[in-house]
Amino acid sequence: MKLLLATRNKDKIKEIRDILKDLNLEIVSASGIPGMPDVIEDRDTIEGNSIKKAEECAIFSGMLTLADDTGLFVEALEGKPGVHAARFAGENCTYKDNRDKMLNEMKENINRNAQFRTVVAFASPEGLIDTAQGKIDGTITESEIGTGGFGYDPIFRADETGKTFGEMSEKKKNKISHRGKAFRNMIPVIVTHTS
Repeated sequence: MKLLLATRNKDKIKEIRDILKDLNLEIVSASGIPGMPDVIEDRDTIEGNSIKKAEECAIFSGMLTLADDTGLFVEALEGKPGVHAARFAGENCTYKDNRDKMLNEMKENINRNAQFRTVVAFASPEGLIDTAQGKIDGTITESEIGTGGFGYDPIFRADETGKTFGEMSEKKKNKISHRGKAFRNMIPVIVTHTS
């Protein structure tokens, strides 16, 4: 059975495929659906964005669809970048642009507490089936540590391990990460609708 991931982000696709590898499903991405339009992520919450992506892509493709949205919520920045984590440094910015902006904005801050949150939405062409969440607490480092992962990974130190995501193997990161938790929380629902 096929399951659509409503993303074209290669790093995210690789991570999600690894998290869901034990399910007997053929996982395809938005890049593999001809003519699939980009979903405009204009909701105020990560939950709103993930639901919108799942529903629109399920309707367009006629497939069961998973979508996620992730936010980075930094205490000293009053919860910013939050839902705008991917575009923190502006439209068409790179992962490095976002990290540099974050490190710059946090330069004078003693409070470096942060939390990653992910919401996964699961939809059929008929509408939303369910959502699941995952979160992890950590701190923003003062410089990049480690070369693994993507996005903010080299500057987010997980409280659970004392290491940045950039220092962890993919397997270790997926075991404790916000995205890993959210997708694993969704697995029983996926199994119910695909078996």
